Amino acid sequence: MRKGLIFLCCACCILLFTIINLSIAPLVNKKVVSTTIQTDENTSEEIKWATANCAKYKDLKDDEDDEDKKKLIQSEIDACERIKTMHDMEYTSFIFDIVIGFVCGLLGLFHLFDIRTNFISITGLIGLGCGVVGFVLSFVYVIYNGLVFTNKYSGVIGRESEGYFAERNGISGTTEYRCIDSDDKDNIFSAYAKFSDLNQKQYNYQNDFYGDDVESYCICQRLFFLCSGSATFDLNDHSTYGCASNILTNDCKYIYAEEIKENNNQDIFDRFLTTLILSLFVCLANIGLAIFGFLIFRTPKDF
Repeated sequence: MRKGLIFLCCACCILLFTIINLSIAPLVNKKVVSTTIQTDENTSEEIKWATANCAKYKDLKDDEDDEDKKKLIQSEIDACERIKTMHDMEYTSFIFDIVIGFVCGLLGLFHLFDIRTNFISITGLIGLGCGVVGFVLSFVYVIYNGLVFTNKYSGVIGRESEGYFAERNGISGTTEYRCIDSDDKDNIFSAYAKFSDLNQKQYNYQNDFYGDDVESYCICQRLFFLCSGSATFDLNDHSTYGCASNILTNDCKYIYAEEIKENNNQDIFDRFLTTLILSLFVCLANIGLAIFGFLIFRTPKDF
């Protein structure tokens, strides 16, 4: 196959995949705009992806003396930097890739029809530069998309496949409960689900998910914040929190989250994963554009 035709195909792939990404990407299409974490029964904190103020968390960490609290604040700093960078890179990489795909595709098409053939070597140089820039931007986006996708920034309450988020830590009568992610106690997002888990059944609508197997008094979603940055909690210390007294009275082995009534989480999962995969293809196409741009620059007669 002629180098010029491969060059054109790479440019068209970049353009096509980026257009698809623009139509489905979770941030560009405002399917995810913020992450909310609840710090106590009545207080929550919203991190807006577009305008997150990461410097605020760094100042809080500098002013904090308690090492355990510093670790929790550090998890907020990491989350803030990752989600803000992903947001910015989603827009930046997509815009550049659209321009790169269009310009290089148009130049390649001209030369295939023997238009301005004296300009072929410059087109190769343009393709080399655009391919390198496009690859770097797309690859950085892929990295941050992957980091966010596989971390607990969804704002959706984490739960096991049976729907519970905390389990009694001992025999009947024990008031201490263990959170399902007790090994993640230094992460303030530990009570939440990963974006990569949102396709699982417990995070999407299922008719009568609990059925007759779960008593209503063991469903107490209001207590999930006790698992944010904590491995265990003693329910006696929080017995005034609404349904907590019912759980103590009935000695529930598990504390359940409420059923989810829509399939929005599946949609968000699909958008993240599809955009991630297509962006990887864009990275490969940019590599191809750079390689064949270099070859065309060296031997323009072989276009």
